[in-house]
Amino acid sequence: MDSLTETAPAFVDMAHRIVWASVATVDTHKRPRTRILHPIWEWDGAELTGWIATSPTPAKRAHLKHSPYMSVNYWSPTHDTCAAECRASLEFDDETRTMVWNLFKNGPSPVGYDPAIVPGWGSPTTEAFVAVRLEPWRLRVFPGTVLLGQGGKVLTWQKDK
Repeated sequence: MDSLTETAPAFVDMAHRIVWASVATVDTHKRPRTRILHPIWEWDGAELTGWIATSPTPAKRAHLKHSPYMSVNYWSPTHDTCAAECRASLEFDDETRTMVWNLFKNGPSPVGYDPAIVPGWGSPTTEAFVAVRLEPWRLRVFPGTVLLGQGGKVLTWQKDK
């Protein structure tokens, strides 16, 4: 098992390069549902936190109330993949939503964008906008070069139980 200090930066680099992720939740009947979302990650040298700017749909609310976890998986045409298994929570307070809005608005290319371009999201405090906080308990970074027999290293980290 690799360390978080080795795995998290490699994960952020790959995730921010790929940008879009397949994200899965579980509904109240224990059935998975996936969607494509655009997380942004913060690594402070000790802790990794992900954020998703999204709409608080009834499905997302019900799924996260039933099972407060998300699986976040990235894939690129070069077969680079990385995944984060996370505890997830919807954050409705204005301070957090504004912070996440600005994190995306001021984020580096290609992961950064102005959330105001999304129809219905005129500001971070509108009812149509919510932040999802992601707290990973497991990370995996799998360069496509490993799959293709060209070298590299698969990194895996899991939080102590």
